Amino acid sequence: MIVIKQFDELTTRELHDIYRLRIAVFVVEQKCYYQDVDEIDPISYHLQIIDKGQLAAYCRIYTVRQDDHSRQTVKIGRVCVARAYRHIGLGKQLLRSAISFIEEKYPNARIEIQAQNYLTKFYESFGFTAISEIYLEDEIPHIDMELV
Repeated sequence: MIVIKQFDELTTRELHDIYRLRIAVFVVEQKCYYQDVDEIDPISYHLQIIDKGQLAAYCRIYTVRQDDHSRQTVKIGRVCVARAYRHIGLGKQLLRSAISFIEEKYPNARIEIQAQNYLTKFYESFGFTAISEIYLEDEIPHIDMELV
């Protein structure tokens, strides 16, 4: 089941599960010690894939700016799949759902993602292309990408 909610619509249980998954993936598994809970969460839509009451996959969606031609830019961030649900296509389902939501909610918006470099091919399979050089973010190689 796919659930998309704004921050103020999340239950305390949903928020707990989101933070628990993000910390498990980004802080514990990747040994990346950073402030996960930030000022972007309250302005985001939170897309969750729930399986049998468990949070299986998650990402957040938020607007950042308009370009010179009044085109909205929307970012997809904190993309993660719980370890028990990997390699069964949930990452693809999550990204397809996020893109569909953005295209419906923000027609003609630019869609960007800050991808870990090792996932470049995965995002390219959806039509994303690099718009930056590889750089380190919290000691992990990243690249900025845009859906074209």
